[in-house]
Amino acid sequence: MNLKIKLSSDLIGASASTLCTIHCLATPFIFFASTCTKSCCATAPTWWISIDYFFILISLLAVYNSTKNTSKIWMKPLLWILWTTLFLFILIEHNYSVQLSDYFKNLSALSLASFHIYNLKFCQCTNEGCCVK
Repeated sequence: MNLKIKLSSDLIGASASTLCTIHCLATPFIFFASTCTKSCCATAPTWWISIDYFFILISLLAVYNSTKNTSKIWMKPLLWILWTTLFLFILIEHNYSVQLSDYFKNLSALSLASFHIYNLKFCQCTNEGCCVK
């Protein structure tokens, strides 16, 4: 039995966005025992916080490759807008004293994952000429 798994940028992007959401949802529970002053996650170690940037880098590469291979012209700006909003929410959360709800970050990550899956299922080019360049 020969099992072949085709890894596409959409599959990688959807996985990274979903894992990012799980990571963000788990953070308050993992560091709940710490004192909650400004944020329950304020005492999270730097290596844990840097995982956000790892996921956003993987997502950047996935969005770049997915937008090269999609057959729907509206999918390209949508994936870039979702990636940019996720990146901005992560950047604001880590570098500024602005307290945003985690719903914004989780919603943008789940939306990015959902549209990667949609792109994987319905927007793939089957020949060289179908992708809009």
